[in-house]
Amino acid sequence: MDTTHSSDKWSVNSLIPENHPRRESLIIREKVVKALEDGYLAPQGLIAHGRGECFDYLIGEKTQEFAMKAMKAAIAMLLLAKNPVISVNGNMAALVPDDIVRLAEEINAKIEVNLFYRTLDREKKIEEVLKRAGAKEVLGVGDDASAVIPELFSERRRVSKKGIYIADVVLVGLEDGDRTEALVKMGKKVIAIDINPLSRTSQMASLTIVDNIIRVFPKMISLAKEMKKSDKDELQKIINQYNNKEILKESLRFISERMNQLSLSL
Repeated sequence: MDTTHSSDKWSVNSLIPENHPRRESLIIREKVVKALEDGYLAPQGLIAHGRGECFDYLIGEKTQEFAMKAMKAAIAMLLLAKNPVISVNGNMAALVPDDIVRLAEEINAKIEVNLFYRTLDREKKIEEVLKRAGAKEVLGVGDDASAVIPELFSERRRVSKKGIYIADVVLVGLEDGDRTEALVKMGKKVIAIDINPLSRTSQMASLTIVDNIIRVFPKMISLAKEMKKSDKDELQKIINQYNNKEILKESLRFISERMNQLSLSL
């Protein structure tokens, strides 16, 4: 029996018909499966991806207004930060490596690998992916992750002294609740990209973007280009007017109302 994965025989584009109604979703799935096969995505990352797909259905697979409000405040926070860091896991490296590098350049942020299922091999492979995307430096690999986040006992506690440990604002992607809580306790602002508004990450973060990461990064890059022209007072005003609990409430109301409307249309 031939167990070779389909992506080994054909390109993703030729594998999935142009007119397939779930084409984009299937291409994204192929990317995370390929990342698993290449050794830098943990098997558990597939479960996390599937959970995210479910919530993407619930919000209509589109960026909604509550997410745009959060993104605008997030970019203001990152532009005002002294030491912003983008924390990267396997899923992020699989889905948006080029955009991670582009956003880091726009906001002058460092990039750091941080993994729950940490191995040196996975760290190095993610570093390779990011460097192929144009990253000049990737922190958190091997001995560079020598600092420790207090009150955190998973492998995520290990961070770079030049990166997350001294960061004032940390951008994290996908579910990462325990570390989000620990970073907030250290006095850091944590921006979470988490399509699940009910997760501990969403609830504990300073700012939560409830949207699919593949849509978020391109939009944040565009916002960064535009908002870099704003003065510090304008950026601070955007942050002062932002309320994360209200954004989470808005996202849940949207899902509830959408589900009710869909039920009436059947």
